[in-house]
Amino acid sequence: MFIPSATPSSTFSISTATAHRVSLSFSSSCSSYLAASSLCSLSVRFGVRMPVFPCLSPSLNVRAMAEIVRDKESTDKNVAHEASSPEESRNEPSLSRTFLHASSEEELLAGIRKEREAGKLPPDIALGMEVLYHNYKTAVFESGNPRADEVVLSNMTVALDRMFSDVEEPFDFSPYHKALREPFDYYLFGQNYIRPLVDFRNSYVGNISLFYEMEEKLQQGHNIVLMSNHQTEADPAVIALLLEATNPSIAERMTYVAGDRVLIDPLCKPFSMGRNLICVYSKKHMNDVPEFVEMKRKANTRSLKEMALLLRGGSQIIWIAPSGGRDRPYPQTQEWYPAPFDASSVDNMRRLAEHSGTPGHIYPLAILCHDIMPPPPHVEKEIGEERVISFHGVGVSVAPGINFSEISAACENPEEQAKEAYTHALHNSVTEQYNVLKSAIHGKQGLQASIPDVSLSQPWNS
Repeated sequence: MFIPSATPSSTFSISTATAHRVSLSFSSSCSSYLAASSLCSLSVRFGVRMPVFPCLSPSLNVRAMAEIVRDKESTDKNVAHEASSPEESRNEPSLSRTFLHASSEEELLAGIRKEREAGKLPPDIALGMEVLYHNYKTAVFESGNPRADEVVLSNMTVALDRMFSDVEEPFDFSPYHKALREPFDYYLFGQNYIRPLVDFRNSYVGNISLFYEMEEKLQQGHNIVLMSNHQTEADPAVIALLLEATNPSIAERMTYVAGDRVLIDPLCKPFSMGRNLICVYSKKHMNDVPEFVEMKRKANTRSLKEMALLLRGGSQIIWIAPSGGRDRPYPQTQEWYPAPFDASSVDNMRRLAEHSGTPGHIYPLAILCHDIMPPPPHVEKEIGEERVISFHGVGVSVAPGINFSEISAACENPEEQAKEAYTHALHNSVTEQYNVLKSAIHGKQGLQASIPDVSLSQPWNS
């Protein structure tokens, strides 16, 4: 996971001792990477709350996950009882278990209608939940899984419950959000929700040995920064699913630079809650609500400080998309390629890592997964977007780390040229890897698409 509509570059500046007085204009990925949802123009006017910083697996019985949710509710009630007066306890809202009690598609959809008619679900959110159910069902059935109906019911039961719970009691994200793993495991929930959408027979990992190299460096206390393209809201889950057989710790400890829109959409938030996030507001949407502008700027400053503190502690792996948003097909050809990287974003992230006082390494990472959840053709201002979900092969690849000093030494005028040259080097590597994945998946070349610099494998078959 990782995760609402895509947002473009988010720019904010800060000069602090924390960042060793490096003045940064941070152009974040502001990615909206996580919800596997099909929404219809969800609007803030329906009560979506601004944040404070302001799947089930096919074999897992839904009742088991339901018990986890009920245990969480019981724990929350006990804590509230211990901390609150009797009068306060009586005034607390009682969370509905409408969806966990459903045992069929008919009951799930009836539950949506029931809560909408009761005034507990805004109409747009209710419609989005219903569209999500049908689109997810269609995609899972595309896989040919003989147990598709069970998978859909299991995963959507818990997904709708978590979404509705957040409508009732919205969760607030902090500038640095750590994945919620207990008493309800939101990380596992997100993984198992996306899993049925991935055609593992037609999916590939490039240069698996480098992921082992990264693990070793993390164990030594070094920091890793992944400069990546960004394709879908499901990018974090796709990365984790492709690495879970060999390098699960990398996926679980990874921190994603994420935009605010994945933090305020109730249909997306449960997926975001299962990822480690550095949360930022995008420049594009900074002025959407004038009274929130100053709050957003201060929040971005706090987020940058959190990033600096994380890197200073070492053993961090940070994912960022320097393009500032999701890739989109070229209008003329409809061909997909990694969007250009913003040189300032790359340079600022590099300097932040270098000034952490901890050894750091920057790797170019490519991901291809737009088929399972393509973004809309254009960036949309409204929260929520109509989505298409499908079952398809995906891929992820990493190339050896690229050293800024080596790139700079080759420039005739390093001060003026090094930043752009380094950005091009990273983007060129991502593009080369992406083209190999594209040949393997879309070109049906499979493992034969490998080249000397990109060796493909399917580690889940080993």
